[in-house]
Formats: sequence, C-alpha cells, structure tokens
Amino acid sequence: MKNQEIRNTVKELQDLYAQADSLKAIITEKEGLIKAEMEGREVEVLDLGNVIIRFTSILSNRFDTTGFKKLHADLYNAFVKQVASRRFVIA
Repeated sequence: MKNQEIRNTVKELQDLYAQADSLKAIITEKEGLIKAEMEGREVEVLDLGNVIIRFTSILSNRFDTTGFKKLHADLYNAFVKQVASRRFVIA
C-alpha cells in the first residue's frame, strides 16, 4: 500500500469515526428519552407488544484494586502480571 492509499484510508476512517460518534450521540439521546419515560411511569419493564424494554437496577460487586494495593502492597505486587498489547492510534 502506498502512502497516498494509506492517507485515503485514514481519511475514510476519520469520516467513519465521526459518523460513529454522531450515531452514538443520537442513540444516547433516544435511549435517554425512553429511560425518562419509563422513570416517569415508574416501571422497569415496558411491553410494547412486538418489543419488551427493560430498564432495571443491577447490583454488582467489584474488587477495589486501589484500596487493596494501599493496604497490601506486597501481596498486590506478588500477583501483578505484566501483559503486552498493541494500540492503534491515528493522530
């Protein structure tokens, strides 16, 4: 692939990223409207016949890595594992 082809592909990617961001914003807005309506109706499940919408509360337990590291640094360091990865960035 020549540099001009890469530039063209990057431009296409940047356009697609912009479209994706725009679509994400629209999706978030539309979801917010439905969530607000469900909160206003005080319902967690909305059955519309052909589709069921659920907006439920969920509790989960998460491990406090920062707190554990502060209290038990030696134990934390004994179990830390370094992982290699690659990052793709267009700047």
